[in-house]
Amino acid sequence: MKFSTMIMIAGNKIMYEEQWITTMASSDQTALQFSASSASLSAKVHPLVIFNICDCFVRRPDQAERIIGTLLGSVLPDGTVDVRNCYAVPHSESQDQVALDIDYHHNMLSSHQKVNPKEVIVGWFSTGFGVSGGSALIQEFYSRESSNPIHLTVDTGFQNGEASIKGFVSVHLSLGDQPLAAQFQEIPLDLRMVEAERVGFDMLKTTSVDKLPNDLEGMEASMERLLALIDDVHKYVDDVVEGRLPQDNKTGRFIADTVATIPKLSSQAFDKLVNDGLQDQLLLLYLASLTRTQLSFAEKLNTAAQIL
Repeated sequence: MKFSTMIMIAGNKIMYEEQWITTMASSDQTALQFSASSASLSAKVHPLVIFNICDCFVRRPDQAERIIGTLLGSVLPDGTVDVRNCYAVPHSESQDQVALDIDYHHNMLSSHQKVNPKEVIVGWFSTGFGVSGGSALIQEFYSRESSNPIHLTVDTGFQNGEASIKGFVSVHLSLGDQPLAAQFQEIPLDLRMVEAERVGFDMLKTTSVDKLPNDLEGMEASMERLLALIDDVHKYVDDVVEGRLPQDNKTGRFIADTVATIPKLSSQAFDKLVNDGLQDQLLLLYLASLTRTQLSFAEKLNTAAQIL
C-alpha cells in the first residue's frame, strides 16, 4: 500500500526537546503556558458511529492491531460536537512511525459530502484503551483539517469487561511563542440512542453473546429497564418526602414535566391501543411474508420459462 503522508515519531528527538525545555525555563525564566482549556466542550455520539468503528475493526487487516479514522458531524449552536458518521483511514504504524493514507482520506471525505454536504470533519477515532504514543501527531494533522478536533477512543479489547468509549481534546503547551507539546483532556460524551439501538449496543458491550435477542426479547429487556427506572424515581420521591434526601427543585420539575407528558388513559383504552398496535404489526408481517412468497414464485416461473 502506498501512503502519501508519513508522520514520524522519534523517541530520541522527544527526549532532547524535553531537556531543552528544562534548560530554557531555568536560564531565561520563561513560563510554560497552556492554551485556552476546552474542558467545557462536550460531544454527542450517535450509535451508528460506534457500530461503524466496531465493524471496521472486525474487517481490519490481519497485521493491524488497531484502526484509525475520521469523524464526521457538525457543531451545534451551543458548542456541542455532534458526531453522526465516520470512516476508517488506512494506516501503517510501527514502533517509531505512523503513516496515514491522506489521499484516501480526502477521497472518502469528498464522497461523503456529496451525499450529505452538512457533515464536516469534527475529529478522529482510534481503537484501543485511552491515548497512545502517536496520538499527538495524528491530532496535529486533524487540527489542520478542523478547528479543535476531538479524539474518540473505543476499547475493542474489553480491558474493563466492556467496550469503554472516551473522548479527548488537546490543549497545547507553549514556551513563550513557541509551541512545545499537546496534552489530552477527557471531555464528557453523550450517547443518544433509541430503544432499539440501545438493545444492540448493550449486546455490543458484553464480551460474549449466546444469541441476538428477537423483537419480543428486546421489548422485554426495555420494559424491565423502564420498570427499574420507575422504581428508582419512586424511591427518590419517597426519600425526599420523608426527609431522607434534600429536595432539588430542578429534579422535581423534571419529574413533574415527564409525568405530565403521559396521556391519561383508562385501562380499557390502554389495552385497546396496545392490541390495535399489535394487530397492525402482525398485518405488516403477514404482508411482508406474502410479498416474499410472491417474489419467490415469480423467480421460479421466470427460471422455468428461460429453460423451456
